Amino acid sequence: MIRIFNHYLHRRTLLQVMIDLGLIVALVLALSLGPLGDAGQGIALPLLAALVLAACVFVINSATGFYEYAHNRTLLQSLARATAGIVVGLPLAWLIFGLLPAAVPGRELMQLAAMGGVAAVFGQRVFFSHSKAQSLIRTRILIYGAGPAAQLVAQTLTQSDPHAEIVGFVVGPNETEIAVSSHEILKSDRPLSDLARDLRVDEIVVALSERRGGSMPLRQLLDCKLSGVRVLDISAHFEKSLAQIRIDHVHAGALIFGEGFNQGWLRTVVKRVFDVVCALVLLSLALPVMVVTAIAIKLESRGPVFYRQVRVGYNGKPFEVIKFRSMRSDAEGDGKPRWAKANDDRVTRVGRLIRKLRIDELPQLINVLRGEMSLVGPRPERPYFVEQLTQQVPFYAVRHSMKPGVTGWAQVRYHYGESVEDAKRKLEYDLYYVKNHSLFLDLVIILETIAVVLTARGSR
Repeated sequence: MIRIFNHYLHRRTLLQVMIDLGLIVALVLALSLGPLGDAGQGIALPLLAALVLAACVFVINSATGFYEYAHNRTLLQSLARATAGIVVGLPLAWLIFGLLPAAVPGRELMQLAAMGGVAAVFGQRVFFSHSKAQSLIRTRILIYGAGPAAQLVAQTLTQSDPHAEIVGFVVGPNETEIAVSSHEILKSDRPLSDLARDLRVDEIVVALSERRGGSMPLRQLLDCKLSGVRVLDISAHFEKSLAQIRIDHVHAGALIFGEGFNQGWLRTVVKRVFDVVCALVLLSLALPVMVVTAIAIKLESRGPVFYRQVRVGYNGKPFEVIKFRSMRSDAEGDGKPRWAKANDDRVTRVGRLIRKLRIDELPQLINVLRGEMSLVGPRPERPYFVEQLTQQVPFYAVRHSMKPGVTGWAQVRYHYGESVEDAKRKLEYDLYYVKNHSLFLDLVIILETIAVVLTARGSR
C-alpha cells in the first residue's frame, strides 16, 4: 500500500493507472515522433490531446469500477463494464483528436490510433482483472493471534484483497478462546523474527483478543520490523486495508494521540473554494435534469416539489436540507421518524427513479452554496436519530466536527443504512474520512460516487 495525502492506495492500483494512461500517451508519441512527425516538430498539440484523452479514460475506468478488486466480479460483468467504457471512450477519442488542426501530420491516423488505444486499455483491463498472472503477486501475511479478533482480520482480508495470502496464525500467550482452525495455527518455539523469515512473511498483523499481562512480544515484533517486515496493529490494519476505523478495535487514546483529525484553516479555505466552484458547475450542468424532475414530481402526485427536513450539521447545529420529494406527502403522517428501507412503499414511482440515480440529492447543492453543507463529508442525519445513535454508538458525535456532505466515504463504501447497526458500520467510514480528509480523498470519493450512480448501488 502507498499512502498519498493520508489515504492508502494499493500499489497495483497505481500500476494499473500508469499502464492505462501510458498506453495512450506512448501510442500518440510514437506516431508523432515517427514517420508522421517532422523530427519532433509540432508534438505539443498531439501530446496535449493524448493527455486529455488519458485523463478521460482514467475517469471512465474509475466510474465503471475497473480499479476496484475483481475477485468478486464475474467475467461477464467485466465485459459489460468494458463495453460501456468503449461506447463512451471511442467517440471521445475521435472528437479530441478531431479538434487538432488539419495541418497536424497524420491527424486522421492519430484519431484511429487513439480509438485503438482506448479499446486496448479496456481490453487489457478485462484480461488482467481475470488473468491468473495477478495471482502471482501475493502479500504473505502472518496474523499474531488466534481468537475472534484474528478471525475477523482473516475474514476481511479474504473478502477485500485477492492478493493477500495468510500464511498462518500464532497463538498469543494469554489467549484462552481460539476461533481459527487448528490446522491454520503455526506451532514453533523459535522467535517470531525467525518464523517470519522462514515463511517469507511480508506483513504481520497483531490481532490479540487479550493484551494484558505481557502478551505482546514487543522485542520480537521490533526485530521483525527491523528486518523489513511490516508490523501493524489491528486498528491500523483496518484503516490501511479497508479505509475504515473499526469502533470495536480502537480506543479514544489512539484517536487523540495518533495522526490525523487536522482541521487547519488552509484546508478549510481550500475545501470551501472547491465546494463553491463545483456546486456552481454542477448546478449549471444539472439544471435541465432538475427542471424535468420537478415537472415529473408535480405531475405524479400532489404536494411540494422540494422536501425540506431538519438535519444535524457542523458542530451539532441544525439546518434544513433540501431534496426533491421522492415519497408521498403523508409518508410520516403519524409524525414518527423511521428508517428508509428497501422497496419502501412510501416512495413514489418518480421517487424510485430519482433515488436510484441520486437525482433527489441535487438540490442539496444549494445547501453547499449556503455554507451549510460541503460537497464531500459525512451525510447529515435527523436530530431524532442523532440523539439515539449518540447514546448507542461510541464516537458518533465526532462526525459533526466537520460540515456534512452531499456525498461521503460511507456512502460509496457501504449500502443505505436502515438500522443502528448499519449506522455503526457507516460511522467507521465517516471516522476514517474525518481523520484523513484531504482534497485528494474528496476527488477519490467524487469518482466513486459517479460509479455508484452509474451502477445504482445502495439506492432505496
